[in-house]
Amino acid sequence: MPHRKVGFGLGSIGSTVVNGVWRLGYASRFFLRTLLGSGMSFRRFHLTIREIYFSGVMSLIIILVSGLFVGMVLGLQGYETLQKYGSESALGTLVALSLVRELGPVLAALLFASRAGSAITAEIGLMKATEQLAAMEMMAVDPISRVVAPRFWAGVISMPLLAAMFSAIGVFGGYLVGVVLIGVDEGSFWSQMQAAVDFRQDIVNGVFKSIVFGVAVTAIALFEGYDAPPTAEGVSHATTRTVVTSALAILALDFILTAFMFRGV
Repeated sequence: MPHRKVGFGLGSIGSTVVNGVWRLGYASRFFLRTLLGSGMSFRRFHLTIREIYFSGVMSLIIILVSGLFVGMVLGLQGYETLQKYGSESALGTLVALSLVRELGPVLAALLFASRAGSAITAEIGLMKATEQLAAMEMMAVDPISRVVAPRFWAGVISMPLLAAMFSAIGVFGGYLVGVVLIGVDEGSFWSQMQAAVDFRQDIVNGVFKSIVFGVAVTAIALFEGYDAPPTAEGVSHATTRTVVTSALAILALDFILTAFMFRGV
């Protein structure tokens, strides 16, 4: 009996590893097919515009409201910390750098994955379950070019814009709490912020992070939807995997990108 248990355990581990490697290879091929089939997304750009509205515009409310409250919390917490060292005037710098470098891209990407990513997976999964994708193939229409690629580029375009709006409204939230509510000097708040935030080192790197997060989240959402079993249970599990995998990918990529971008700062 002990030998059978060990054998079963090793077999289960081996099967998991093999399935994981196979799935990773299939996902890589799917991503490559999406890039190669992107011509229609640019030739018929109205398809991408429609998906930008679905992924980006429909996510604006949660992005703006969340960004406002995150900025307000940063203002409160930052003031309490800086006050201990007599540096209340640096509140604008703290809020801006925290949002532009880290919180803006990361939290916007997590919210984007929760709202738009899960919706994309559910939509693609239902199209597969109702055989709409198979019907396109029967009519000699490539579903990758017609359905997947426009959604991919819509996510890549929307993510940096949403992250920028999150950071901007977050800075405004910090201003409301720090200057309007607490009474920090307005001139010091803005002047120190402008002096401390570097365009290339902070803003450009933050935009690059958000682009990478957009690629990762949208690719994961599309793959999970396209690979979902054509059942209600399969689509629900795929939607859950999208949110969980996207969150883990965002945090891992954030660590890697931060290590390369800001190690010399």
